[in-house]
Amino acid sequence: MKKRKVKLVVISDVHLGTFGCHAKELLNYLSSIKPEILVLNGDIIDIWQFRKSYFPKTHLKVVQKIISFATKGTKVYYITGNHDEMLRKFSDISMGNFALQDKLVLELEDEKAWIFHGDVFDASVQHAKWIAKLGGFGYDYLILINRFINWCLLKIGKEPYSFSKKIKASVKKAVKHISDFETTATELAIEKRYDYVICGHIHEPKIIRKENKNGSTMYLNSGDWVENLTALEYNRKRWKLYRYSDYNYTEEENFFEMEDLLLSNPLIASLIFSSKNKSL
Repeated sequence: MKKRKVKLVVISDVHLGTFGCHAKELLNYLSSIKPEILVLNGDIIDIWQFRKSYFPKTHLKVVQKIISFATKGTKVYYITGNHDEMLRKFSDISMGNFALQDKLVLELEDEKAWIFHGDVFDASVQHAKWIAKLGGFGYDYLILINRFINWCLLKIGKEPYSFSKKIKASVKKAVKHISDFETTATELAIEKRYDYVICGHIHEPKIIRKENKNGSTMYLNSGDWVENLTALEYNRKRWKLYRYSDYNYTEEENFFEMEDLLLSNPLIASLIFSSKNKSL
């Protein structure tokens, strides 16, 4: 496969180690590019929800691919997020082409990019962490159920459906939270004279110019690899929002992938085996 050369790639909210992670798709994407700089902008490994019983080979291959980038000359920055906040005790450590940091400022052709995960602006994370963690578990199970339903929809020729996007769109507080997040990030970026402010955290991919009476900046959000499957790419002063769209799996691959997801969950597995026994 011929790899695309990219100056800078930013990905975030991969959530390796959870049911919702699209590690296979991410691995396909990473295998198709040759970046000079790779920024992992938080929540790459979901330490909050990490379980020994669920870390598939594809998730491990993503980690191996990232290490491979660093060994082959790509500068890799791992920016800590709330789901991998345990790594913050090791912040500012560098090993060869790999650096672990809480935030980052990059010089991009005479322009400055301010990069951080964004959980610092989230009150639920800062002041009620147990609620945020509980919500994370619920979200993971919602994504698991949603993937199973979408698998069924694809089998009958229907379009996939996103429960979480529908819920977010219908809840005014969620919309206001996203708006407040963007406003806070951009106002600080304008105050600090940054040309770009790049975040993750809220799973809302976006590129938009923001202005106020003090100036303007470009707000960018890399989205996630749970629902949106997006990344930010930068080349020659131009930003692009990359969206993964290759869902052409065979029925057999879909079946075994979904079966592994379901049976790796003890509660769902017990329900499946219980229903099978009753039918015998």
